[in-house]
Amino acid sequence: MVFVGFGFLMVFLQRYGFSSVGFTFLLAALALQWSTLVQGFLHSLHGGHILVGVESMINADFCAASVLISFGAILGKTGPAQLLLMTLLEVALFGINEFVLLNLLGVRDAGGSMTIHTFGAYFGLFLSRVLYRRQLEKSKHRQGSIYHSDLFAMIGTIFLWIFWPSFNSAPTALGDTQHRTALNTYYSLTASTLSTFALSALISGDGRLDMVHVQNAALAGGVVVGTSGEMMLTPFGALAAGFLAGTVSTLGYKFLTPVLESKLKIQDTCGVHNLHGMPGVLGALLGVLVAGLATHDAYGDGLESVFPLIAEGQRTARSQAIYQLFGLLVTLVLAIVGGSLGGLLLRLPCLDAPPDSECYEDQIYWEVPGEYENEAQGPLSVEEPDTRA
Repeated sequence: MVFVGFGFLMVFLQRYGFSSVGFTFLLAALALQWSTLVQGFLHSLHGGHILVGVESMINADFCAASVLISFGAILGKTGPAQLLLMTLLEVALFGINEFVLLNLLGVRDAGGSMTIHTFGAYFGLFLSRVLYRRQLEKSKHRQGSIYHSDLFAMIGTIFLWIFWPSFNSAPTALGDTQHRTALNTYYSLTASTLSTFALSALISGDGRLDMVHVQNAALAGGVVVGTSGEMMLTPFGALAAGFLAGTVSTLGYKFLTPVLESKLKIQDTCGVHNLHGMPGVLGALLGVLVAGLATHDAYGDGLESVFPLIAEGQRTARSQAIYQLFGLLVTLVLAIVGGSLGGLLLRLPCLDAPPDSECYEDQIYWEVPGEYENEAQGPLSVEEPDTRA
């Protein structure tokens, strides 16, 4: 999911395929190592040693996913040095946010609606706001997709769709809880896919589907059940949540993304606000609702694996729901503050950001084939600018 799913999902930019896949490779490799240390200091430091295992590897993967979500918001507008600095900062803040939510507040968020998606999206969005480019129109002709770039991006979509149930269920307790998480995620993904196709054709004006919506909004179902997937959401609840997430995400790509850029000066290249931000917040709120309805009768012996503090009598379902809501607020504050401060650091001249006229262009950082280079010298024959940006 991290290397193939996120990497290929971002190759829709016609002249930024090398950078999309290559920088994903680079940032994920750095994030996996740095996160192992940061999370090790916070979670698994024993006798002066950090204990590593399958669980620490999974948690490091989750952190890398959050970094790549933020990368999607500033895709094409930053250089490698800026991205590496962003990764170092975000991994540290991710670890702190996760520690506060899971260890101090006792929040349940197995699939990361809050810790991964909401944090990564709003960190990236406020990073993009601080790095706002007034003359980005000079590179607008490169923002469009072409037939084969959208086709390659669908590889990322399919990979993410297939593996999302295992992504959400990996950190949950073995047995019924893990099976429930996988099933809820599958149901939610199928519903978000159907709502995306239906709504995309409905709002297009001529009944045709928009590949931008299919590539992205169809995945919103996996995001929205990140928090509540291990809970007693029920299949119907998962289907309803997925349908809502797909609808909100599709409408966001069509109507909200242009408003973010024109009114709030947030240039969101991949539309992470629509795929991760809004569905992540919806998923956190869904977790608040389902946690508030938890009872011993509904969960039986499984209550201890999902809500250990309720099972031990230290909390009521209502107080757990309040802690879940507070966890969302903490995540938003840390993401917004961290992204804003990170943006200020990334503006340092020594980090060599690409000029406004050369954004979304591989040739700045990569050796490209001669045919491609010659093609880049002349006029472009492309589609309209991609609605993701």
